[in-house]
Amino acid sequence: MNESTSYRAVLSYLPEKMRGLMSALQESELEALTEVRLRAGGPVYFVYPDKVRYLQKEGGLSAKYTDDAYYVGALAIKETVERLCHFSVHSCKKQLEEGFFVVENGVRVGVSGVYSSADSPVLYEFASLNFRIPRCVKGCAGKLFSETFDQNIIICGGVNSGKTTILRELCRLTGNIRKTALIDERNEIACMLGGEPQNDIGAMTDVIVNLSRSGGIMSAVKTLSPEVVFCDEISSMADSEAILKGIGCGVKFAVTAHGDNYSDIMKRDDITFLVNSGLFGSIVLLEGASAPSKIREIKRLGNVR
Repeated sequence: MNESTSYRAVLSYLPEKMRGLMSALQESELEALTEVRLRAGGPVYFVYPDKVRYLQKEGGLSAKYTDDAYYVGALAIKETVERLCHFSVHSCKKQLEEGFFVVENGVRVGVSGVYSSADSPVLYEFASLNFRIPRCVKGCAGKLFSETFDQNIIICGGVNSGKTTILRELCRLTGNIRKTALIDERNEIACMLGGEPQNDIGAMTDVIVNLSRSGGIMSAVKTLSPEVVFCDEISSMADSEAILKGIGCGVKFAVTAHGDNYSDIMKRDDITFLVNSGLFGSIVLLEGASAPSKIREIKRLGNVR
């Protein structure tokens, strides 16, 4: 996915004045951009792996947060949400329950604010927006693909370490040669829109969205006959139990989990359950937020059966 194209998709939802200022930015100012954030009563700011920059009311970006920053009003946030809803807020109840939208070119938009007090809470006052620019880094998983082919693996890293990016690329490489299923619970990897993935996740990859990881795994194994299943951010024993059931059916798994280092992740019951099964070949540890999607170590697990 072309990141500049994703940035242009962001611009199409913004009010005219803000869109004009952001359209005038140079390509060099957009390199490695990961998020564009808007907050009512606060500045528009751009997030990169190693820095934050503030949009200026006279144009351009600044490293300093000053009175010269371009501030966002509540009406601008409301207008942007209306554009995300194509001016039919009532038709977007599901998105406003979940607090995010998926738009063109794989852009996910997180929304914060005030939820209603109904049995199924829905956002009805909007405070901030986070446009997340997808980073499809082709080549970042080439070494991992060749060194762990046909293994069950766990990819681990902290916040903003690039777990999703490297899993997406590994899924693309695998899905181009093997029957693959992607369990994309929150639609963060494929970014499905109108039934079509906005990101390249492989020619033979089937995608399950908006179903729990454990439910999606079992559905995929039963109905899609995958050779490999990918899923992001396992977080419960139910996820781990479903993974082992899938492995028992002859399916390989590549999953991610949150954790900065090996000792941290081995404090988690769901991870130790997988490791102690003897069915996983490697744990992949990422460098961290300073070097997103970079591999620090591929730790071999000696008890693979």
